[in-house]
Amino acid sequence: MHEGEQHGPLAGFTVGVTAARRAQEFGALLERRGAAVLHAPALRIVPLADDTELLDATREIVGSAPDVVVATTAVGFRGWIEAADGWGLGDRLSAALRGVELLARGPKVKGAVRAAGLTEAWSADSESLAEVLDRLLDEGVKGRRIAVQLHGEPLPGFVESLRGAGAEVIAVPVYRWADPEDIAPLDRLLDTTLARGLDALTFTSAPAAASLLGRAGKRGLLPELLSALRDDVLVACVGPVTALPLRARGIDTVQPERFRLAPLVQLLCHELPARVRTFPIAGHRVEVRGHAVIVDGALRPVQPAGMALLHALARRPGWVVARADLLRALPGSGTDEHAVETAMARLRTALGTPRLVQTVVKRGYRLALDPAPDSTYADSDSDSGSGP
Repeated sequence: MHEGEQHGPLAGFTVGVTAARRAQEFGALLERRGAAVLHAPALRIVPLADDTELLDATREIVGSAPDVVVATTAVGFRGWIEAADGWGLGDRLSAALRGVELLARGPKVKGAVRAAGLTEAWSADSESLAEVLDRLLDEGVKGRRIAVQLHGEPLPGFVESLRGAGAEVIAVPVYRWADPEDIAPLDRLLDTTLARGLDALTFTSAPAAASLLGRAGKRGLLPELLSALRDDVLVACVGPVTALPLRARGIDTVQPERFRLAPLVQLLCHELPARVRTFPIAGHRVEVRGHAVIVDGALRPVQPAGMALLHALARRPGWVVARADLLRALPGSGTDEHAVETAMARLRTALGTPRLVQTVVKRGYRLALDPAPDSTYADSDSDSGSGP
């Protein structure tokens, strides 16, 4: 924090969390740094209602061990070991896995493998199945039996590539992804995103990203969602694999160098403040964030109506914005320009420094931008509204 600041780097920002697992931990990390968090799981992990497929695959593996086993997720691998224990096959499965080439899709999966008392032959640095596939194809898979622990959704590209190269593939389905039991929170998150009520939207799995896009499509809101994510809302993913469904739709994303929750939080702590402009107004240093304003290092929470006005003024700093234009910026304000005056009075009170917003009689309001010879704040607006 800068000297005199009494808030975290994410104060004044609202961050959407779509994670189903570890969402409480993730949200706590964000809130500890000052963020307001809106959580809505985009999916849920459902153990297979009928364990027959998993039981059959486990029996096949303990009866005749494959050449290679690919572990794709930590939670899935742990679930498989636990299910085998429940069937009385745990020791036999562990023995079978000790005698095969056990490949892990990244460090988290490697941790689950070692927690089970096993040792991986190799782990992908990128956490990408593409890297695992490249290794297998480079080794040669013709005539080899390869068991693949599925991670909640089919892996046709991965499995079919192996089969196409001559491998026999045993699918090990541990769980699947499904829609949340209560879809209302996800719809609220979607609506808030469309209303630009989020500063950032986070994803920790590719299925969660695909689920949100799919829900928007079902509601006929996909074009609006894509517009919001491309232009106004920062999209942060835990890694490049998670980002694939979004990038396929032309959405730019940011990812930390290390694909973990803590680095993702640190990335947001850097990216969100960096996207905000700081204005010299009436002798004060003013930073306009998503739902709060920082005045000379002090956090000033502002109600949504006041923030709507302030964002409209900040888009044309120093220029007069007509009451009619401000009225259109107010959510649900109707046609009464008196609503602008009421919201403006509350805004000034919240800011604690009324002189930041200047009334221009019979014309509207403006931010009282300090004059600066090299200022470029109003250059882009010189032909789009009244001057300072």
